[in-house]
Amino acid sequence: VQLQASGGGLVQAGDSLRLSCAASGGTFSNYVMGWFRQAPGKEREFVARITWGGSSTYYADSVKGRFTISRDNAKDTVYLQMNSLKPEDTAVYYCASVRNPSVRPAEYQYWGQGTLVTVSS
Repeated sequence: VQLQASGGGLVQAGDSLRLSCAASGGTFSNYVMGWFRQAPGKEREFVARITWGGSSTYYADSVKGRFTISRDNAKDTVYLQMNSLKPEDTAVYYCASVRNPSVRPAEYQYWGQGTLVTVSS
């Protein structure tokens, strides 16, 4: 499975951004999809995940109410809509896939290359 993340950029605090992650090389609907982020000097952290058909989502407390994860299995793509962005959201954002729901990066099997989100104050 190959994952290609896109949509990052430089925005101001309070702005919105939508990340996309396109999958190829596997059966997309067989995988739970997650978004993670890694800020400079920090460990990679869980952001959100969505189950196979999209019926269940789960968010880190730091993004709950501001970010929305969704997926389109017809397009083999998962999205992360980010609203009310804050400077502390600045990080490289990664999409990843796993067979069963998890918030642990080590359990995810496939990873995209990452897309940089920078939020200025």
